[in-house]
Amino acid sequence: MKNQDKGIHHISIIAGDPQVNIDFYVKVLGLRMVLKTVNQDDPSTYHLFYANGEGRPGSSITFFPWPMAVQSKPGTGQVGAISFSVPKGSQEYWIDRFSEKDVPFGTPIVRFENNVLPFKDPDGLKLELVEESPADTTSVWKECPVSEEHAISGFWGSTLRLTQTESTRNILQNVMEYELAEEVENLTLLQTSAALGHSIILEKEKHAVKGKNGRGTVHHIAFRANDEKDLREMREQVTDMGLSPTEIIDRHVFKSVYFQTPDGVLFEIATDGPGYASVAENKNDMGKSLFLPPWLEPKREMIEKRLQPVKVD
Repeated sequence: MKNQDKGIHHISIIAGDPQVNIDFYVKVLGLRMVLKTVNQDDPSTYHLFYANGEGRPGSSITFFPWPMAVQSKPGTGQVGAISFSVPKGSQEYWIDRFSEKDVPFGTPIVRFENNVLPFKDPDGLKLELVEESPADTTSVWKECPVSEEHAISGFWGSTLRLTQTESTRNILQNVMEYELAEEVENLTLLQTSAALGHSIILEKEKHAVKGKNGRGTVHHIAFRANDEKDLREMREQVTDMGLSPTEIIDRHVFKSVYFQTPDGVLFEIATDGPGYASVAENKNDMGKSLFLPPWLEPKREMIEKRLQPVKVD
C-alpha cells in the first residue's frame, strides 16, 4: 500500500534577482512566503521559502537567489521539471493568467491521463501545472491573488532526467517508499498516496547531455521523513546501499541529510517538523521577518546591510 506520509518535502533552486523571484511566486503563482532567511553556507544571500497557506510538507519550493548568477543549461542527471497541483478544470484560467502576466507557457499536453500545462519562471526554470481531481485545496493561502477554485495547493511531483534509472528507482522505492504506477515508453511514474508531492517521473534519456548550473537549476530535491527517528532509519538505509549521506543537519524548521545519487541528482531527506511556523511568532507571521539561526543572530545588523532589500506585499 502506498504511504500517505511519504513524498516530496521541498525542492530548492538557484535563482537570480530575489525581488523578481518574490513577485513571480507570490503575485503571479499565488504561493505564500513562509520563511525568509539566509543561505547558511553564504549568509550574504537569501534563502526564500514559498508554500501553501499552511506551509505543509509537499508544498514548499525554495530559492537561493544570486543576482549575478549565470543562466543555466538543462542537462541529464538533473531535475528536469517541477510540477504543481491545481484543481481539475483550471487550465484555461491559468492560460489566461499567464497571457495577461506575460509568462511564457507551452502547448498543453496529456501525460499519464492528466492535463499538463508547461511554463517557465523568470529564470527559465521548467515548471508545470498538473490538473488532478480531487485536489487538496484545504490549505490554499487565503490571501493569494489567485482564485481559490484554481489555486496551487502544492506539488504534484517532479521529473528527473537520467541516462540510467535503476539506482534512482531503487532509492525511491526502497527508501522514499514510492511504488511503480505506470511505464510509458521512456517514462516511469512512481507514486505514493500522499495528498501532495506524490509523483516522480523518471525520464530515461538515450544520451547524456552536459548541463550548466546557474539560474533556473534545481539544487536538490528533498523527500519526507516523519520525524528524526524515521530520518535516522532512512539514512541508515542509504548508507547500506553504499552511498554517503551527510550527518543530520539542523535547519531549525526541519532536520535533514543530503546525499548524491549514482545518477547525479542531489537528494535530501527532511523531517516533517517542526515546520515553518516554529520560527515565527504565530502562523500569520510566517515569512514576514528575516529569520536567522542562533549562531548568526549576533551578526544580524551586518547581514541585513548586505542583503538586497525586498518587499513581499
